[in-house]
Amino acid sequence: KKKIVNLADEHIIDMKNVTEVTTFVLKGFTNNLELQIILFFLFLTIYLFTLMGNLGLVVLVIGDSRLHNPMYYFLSVLSSVDACYSSVTTPNMLVDFMSKNKIISFLGCATQMFLAVTFGTTECFLLAAMAYDRYVAIYNPLLYSVSMSPRVYVPLIAASFVGGILHACVHTVATFSLSFCASNEIRHVFCDIPPLLAISCSDTHTNQLLLFYFAGSIEIFTLLIVLISYGFIVFIILRMHSAEGRRKVFSTCGSHLTGVSVFHGTVLFMYVKPNSAYALDHDTIVSVFYSIVIPMLNPMMYSWRNKDVKEAIFLNKACQSFKFM
Repeated sequence: KKKIVNLADEHIIDMKNVTEVTTFVLKGFTNNLELQIILFFLFLTIYLFTLMGNLGLVVLVIGDSRLHNPMYYFLSVLSSVDACYSSVTTPNMLVDFMSKNKIISFLGCATQMFLAVTFGTTECFLLAAMAYDRYVAIYNPLLYSVSMSPRVYVPLIAASFVGGILHACVHTVATFSLSFCASNEIRHVFCDIPPLLAISCSDTHTNQLLLFYFAGSIEIFTLLIVLISYGFIVFIILRMHSAEGRRKVFSTCGSHLTGVSVFHGTVLFMYVKPNSAYALDHDTIVSVFYSIVIPMLNPMMYSWRNKDVKEAIFLNKACQSFKFM
């Protein structure tokens, strides 16, 4: 009887040790000090450009009355999401580059993953809403302001955030209900779902199914909206007789199509695949690309090829120069 009691006590102690993980260690890219310094300045530069580009675009849309229409409201919200998305991961990564102990608390890791999934999913829904917005604008430009009134675009934006939060809740609760006993070292630069599942000593089959089906369903749903919207846009273009009209449509839609292709391509590669296909070192680079590099590229893609945005930037610079004279 004593042996049975002792074995039961040892089992309880082991279970406590399994579930009471208080910190994780983010292994990052490398332990080479010189390379860490180079990466620190590289990602610091990317982060500063991301903040300046996205927040600058938000200020431009708010401050310039010519950009007060739904298309640019969607763009300003997308820029806000990108700035937040990058801020969830990059500052902590920069600190880790200059630290010996790359430790993040259990709660901090859960919060970081929740926010990263929230903003990433919200961006998926926003890109789909922007595709629909472009279809409405091209289908009947004269009735655009009526068809895409605040009663339409505000719920679309709100629904994008709600969808992102709900999706993040599912994965955060499911992931941090697991036991972590084999190791607390995360082979990644931030707390993401696949690397956390890789170090869990629990059965992660259900989590893998949740990741595959939820991420896959969101991808299919949002991509279908994009494809259907652009299918109708192509049909409208084919019926156009004006070369100038076609050029304007391509100019309006080109940047969005580029952004959609790059973002969804990396997300599909990262999440919608079987567990056996994960290669954490390789996937770290992919996840850094969509969470840090793409938010920097989006303002460039949406402003360089957009005549209205370029004119607004030019006129604002001209007005500022005039004030200083």
